[in-house]
Amino acid sequence: MLDPHRLRVFRSVVASGSVQAAADNLGLTSSAVSQHVAALQRETGLTLFHRAGRGIAPTEAALALVERTDEVMSRWGELDQAVADLREGRSGRLAIGYFASAGAAWMPALVKRLTHEYPDLVLELVLTEAEARGSSTGRGPDIDLVIDPPDTPVRSGYRRIELTTDPFVVIVPAGHPLIGQGPVSLSDLRRETWVSNDYPRSIGHRMVVAHCNAVGFRPRFTVQAQDHYTAIRFVEAGIGVSVLPGLAARDLPASVVRIPLAPPAPVRHLAALVRDDGTPDEAADRAVALLTDLIHHPSSRLR
Repeated sequence: MLDPHRLRVFRSVVASGSVQAAADNLGLTSSAVSQHVAALQRETGLTLFHRAGRGIAPTEAALALVERTDEVMSRWGELDQAVADLREGRSGRLAIGYFASAGAAWMPALVKRLTHEYPDLVLELVLTEAEARGSSTGRGPDIDLVIDPPDTPVRSGYRRIELTTDPFVVIVPAGHPLIGQGPVSLSDLRRETWVSNDYPRSIGHRMVVAHCNAVGFRPRFTVQAQDHYTAIRFVEAGIGVSVLPGLAARDLPASVVRIPLAPPAPVRHLAALVRDDGTPDEAADRAVALLTDLIHHPSSRLR
């Protein structure tokens, strides 16, 4: 059986680039680090490093071992945290998955209020938008905030709670001719230079492109920002316009103007998937109640 401490030391050497740098980072002597690496090589029968100039470099086997042990070390870290929680009297844990715009708009206030009411609750917040949804525990978060139409089949083991709808808007730089004309249609933007603000395969990006195709054109994306906040800065610089969810366009620089889109325009349906395994979860239910309050009474974020 491999020694987790030796694995940590070995991974530090790979990440740090040298034995001495790993020793400095770990608070060990370089001799101790070398001994751990040598012992790991004996245990595995692998050559993990080779000479490269005056230093060392990881072998292909070492890089593969780092990749293969990522999940194992994450689980070991969770075990360490669980022991610390038990030692310090923290017995409850709640994992919440969220997408980026919800993270910026809702999560700070939610965490503040939830931890005030449940000071012994351990929260695990997981950005699940850009990868397969699921917490580091591998079983999926207790609450998962999702962008799904209402008719989307509910994930097994969860119940769905509708939160709100999120209409898309267009943001333009100050001085743009469309400012002051009221809601604009997507067709009004057909000759504009567009800045993307999400991954090409994301739900939001596909919704925008589909709605543009429906009115007879395909957006001319000249900047692939692929996240809302970078896209806002490109618009601020006068590079182009961007169509993005209203939730992501809440806090804009003074030189960027938000304009409503006239129907038919894309709308996100936002919901919370809550684990439903037959066991009552007071913290999860309270988290959803607080989140609903934050959404429908924005001033409560300040309390």
